[in-house]
Amino acid sequence: MTTHPAVQRAIDAANSGDTEGFLGSFTDEGAVDDWGREFRGREAIRSWSDEEFIGVDVSLAVTAVRQTGATVTVSADVGGRGFNGPSDFTFTVSGDRVSLMRITG
Repeated sequence: MTTHPAVQRAIDAANSGDTEGFLGSFTDEGAVDDWGREFRGREAIRSWSDEEFIGVDVSLAVTAVRQTGATVTVSADVGGRGFNGPSDFTFTVSGDRVSLMRITG
């Protein structure tokens, strides 16, 4: 499935365990909202990811993509040593980068 290049870079980086690539897909002030817990800025995102995302060998098997303007929602089956199961990731894109990745059910 195809999606916005910034979103694809984030997903590809997560799936390959590439923390720097994942962080580089975000704007400088980008954020992750993980079920209401917000991590803003690359260092905060890195800390979250090290503990709960790439650091626990996340894998995202994309099952659907929906895009409306600058918002891209990716449904994926999540695997790894953390949360496992279906989840939605709603990305807000700003230019060629992600400004927000919101994780919901």
